[in-house]
Amino acid sequence: MTSQSQGIQHLLQAEKRAKDKLEEAKKRKGKRLRQAKEEAIAEIDQYKLQRENDFRRIQSTILGSQGNLAVKVDEQTGAKIQSLKVSYGQCREKVMQDLLGLIYDINPELHANYRDSF
Repeated sequence: MTSQSQGIQHLLQAEKRAKDKLEEAKKRKGKRLRQAKEEAIAEIDQYKLQRENDFRRIQSTILGSQGNLAVKVDEQTGAKIQSLKVSYGQCREKVMQDLLGLIYDINPELHANYRDSF
């Protein structure tokens, strides 16, 4: 019976060693998963940072040119306003004389459809 008891003891020890190895394998697997997750997060953060930098570079290129366009539009608008003011100043007196001439030059006439009833 001792050999049977030794066999059982031997099986229990083997089972315990297998259980320990299984636990150790689970711990290694969990550690590898955490490490892989951390590496993936780091890689994602790096990719995200790279894409944000690319976006900012492109945005500054586009907005920089738009800023220049805004300045050019403001300059052109100012020049056009100045040109209109000069034109207004030059033509104002002539237009006023033409308008006043039309207002004061009244030639009373009978309308073509007017019939004399007398």
